This record gives sequence, structure tokens and C-alpha cells, in this order.
Amino acid sequence: MKLLFLILVSLLVTLFISFTNAQSSNTEATLTLNSFEKGGSGGGPSECDGHYHSDDTLIVALSTRWYNHGQRCFKSININYGGRSVQATVVDECDSTRGCKDDIVDASKAVWKALAVPKSQWGETSVTWSDA
Repeated sequence: MKLLFLILVSLLVTLFISFTNAQSSNTEATLTLNSFEKGGSGGGPSECDGHYHSDDTLIVALSTRWYNHGQRCFKSININYGGRSVQATVVDECDSTRGCKDDIVDASKAVWKALAVPKSQWGETSVTWSDA
């Protein structure tokens, strides 16, 4: 009986943590432009796999709190801007202890293109995002 109780409590805690980590609704964020290529503005290789990635792929880095200790590595998120939406893969952390703001979705140029953000506005803009 005690074992069954412990299993149920463990399951409930796991479900609660999974639920609270999910971004099921559109969360307001600031979209910033990042290069994930070697020598690009992203600095070193991506946190999720230790590799550099092409800026022509739909990828992002998330602020530390959303990156959640790597829990979102290689998971897809939906990013919404101006009536358009794109799905991108999380490959990196935008480290909030090193100057990254707490509300950042740091995206490759492929994401900016897919959202049809006018090039004159590339750099920083308001978006919403959710887990895919």
C-alpha cells in the first residue's frame, strides 16, 4: 500500500512539473536576431549539442528560464508575428546570467524570413511563442 502511494505521488509530481514547464498559450517575447554559425554573433557552439548550426535553418535560443536547463533542447516551438506563424527548433540558451534579457527568443535569419519580417526591422521585434 505504501509503495502504491509513493508511486502515485511520484507520478503526480512528474505530471505537475511537466505541466508547469509547458508554454501551451502564446507567451509574449522579444524576437532577436542571432547567428548560430561559427564566427557568428552567437559566440560559441550551441548548448544543446555543442555544434554550430546553419543560419538557414529554423532554429532558436531561448532565455534561461524558458530554456529550462536544456529541457527544451531539440523541441519545436511556434513563433507568431503579424498573423504569420513558424515552427522552429530550440538548439541553444540565451544565457540570462550573461546579459540576455529574460524574455528572448533569439532566432536565426531563416526564422525572420519565414515570419516575413521586413529586413528594415530585423534585429528586435515583439512576438508570441508556445510549445509546438
